[in-house]
Amino acid sequence: MPAPTPSPRTPTGRSTGAPARPALLLAALVAALAAGCAASPERAARTCVDEGLGWAVGRDADEAVMRRLLAESGTGLIDPIGPKSRVRRDSRPDRLRVFIDAGNVITRVACE
Repeated sequence: MPAPTPSPRTPTGRSTGAPARPALLLAALVAALAAGCAASPERAARTCVDEGLGWAVGRDADEAVMRRLLAESGTGLIDPIGPKSRVRRDSRPDRLRVFIDAGNVITRVACE
């Protein structure tokens, strides 16, 4: 019976058949999600207007409500803020922040 052939190795000595490292996969996932969250260039030039968005306070923060807020505010970026989220105190004219409680209910909407 012939001896099994060893698997090919990379210059670092790792087998090419070895699974990818979890940290590398996590980094790739984070990069992909961050790219998806960035505002598109045509939307980034828009200015947020939060007047008339009070109708959303007290409603569930579901996809339909968030899309309506995005459309009615004229903003280029919507930023949902959960009860345990850390919030930077920077200001962007194209960002609408939607503050959401632990029950997924909108408590405040503001251009910040």
